[in-house]
Amino acid sequence: MNLRVPSIQHDDCDELAALCKAGGDPLRLNVLRALANDSFGVLELAQIFGIGQSGMSHHLKVLAQAGLVATRREGNAIFYRRALPHTELLGGKLHAALLEEVDELDLPVDVQSRIGQVHGQRAAASQDFFARVAEKFRAQQDLIAGLPQYRESVLALLDKLSFGEDATAIEVGPGDGAFLPELARRFHHVTALDNSSAMLDLARQVCERERLANVSLQLADALAGVSLTADCVVLNMVLHHFAVPADALKHMAGLLQPGGSLLVTELCSHNQSWAREACGDLWLGFEQDDLARWADAAGLTPGESLYIGLKNGFQIQARYFSRLAPDSRLTHR
Repeated sequence: MNLRVPSIQHDDCDELAALCKAGGDPLRLNVLRALANDSFGVLELAQIFGIGQSGMSHHLKVLAQAGLVATRREGNAIFYRRALPHTELLGGKLHAALLEEVDELDLPVDVQSRIGQVHGQRAAASQDFFARVAEKFRAQQDLIAGLPQYRESVLALLDKLSFGEDATAIEVGPGDGAFLPELARRFHHVTALDNSSAMLDLARQVCERERLANVSLQLADALAGVSLTADCVVLNMVLHHFAVPADALKHMAGLLQPGGSLLVTELCSHNQSWAREACGDLWLGFEQDDLARWADAAGLTPGESLYIGLKNGFQIQARYFSRLAPDSRLTHR
């Protein structure tokens, strides 16, 4: 006598069970904590938590099946970040509550230390690139997006901000200084910050050739507690060189005067992995939502955005974010 095996029906409880399973392991909870404002590859996470790659891959698979992490391909590498909870869906409230509880916890000291090491490795790779290619920087940049291809669009956005005659600006990572003449014409004083002496030398040549008397150059790391503030901070094709873009935006917000604006020009997300080696890019552009989320976490309010398509297939996003004055009654919708 043959007995018919009953088919197993999918039950809504399966999704809740997957969430509970994913959150039932201390290491996976710490992975979620580490991904709060960052994204890491499998090898980086294995280094951070001191386990083998296969073991970390298993934990990430469990988190992904529960919808707690999302992936993003960066060339041949896959990076993991936290998935945003959708509280209107089944399990969404549990997802949100789990992240809220996780964020109240401190990561173990050794894990924090190894995260710092990974960030240091990223930053060192970026600095090494600029030290090696300073003399051919413009040619390298032109492979993707040379300033002439988007200058007028960005200036139109900048001019809409209508800064006063005494307004000041900071450009972080001015590269070879190509954008400094435009800033010098629009601001009372401009400070250019760069942690690469080779790149700062190129910017200095521009200042001398263009006689930019209102521009000062400073060899400094903008993430290391620079005691400067300005009405406008400019990040022109720089954010993809920072080890932790979300933290970088928080530091940029700290450089703004109340009521000031952060102007960001950046590549939209792409899959051209050759840009890592050719242009020293740590990140292959960014999604619009990621920039908006990081800016919000930094206390900035989004303003107008422009998107510029280039003939080579890349797309540039030019956006500004404002740091509202304490007495501002402006609202953003």
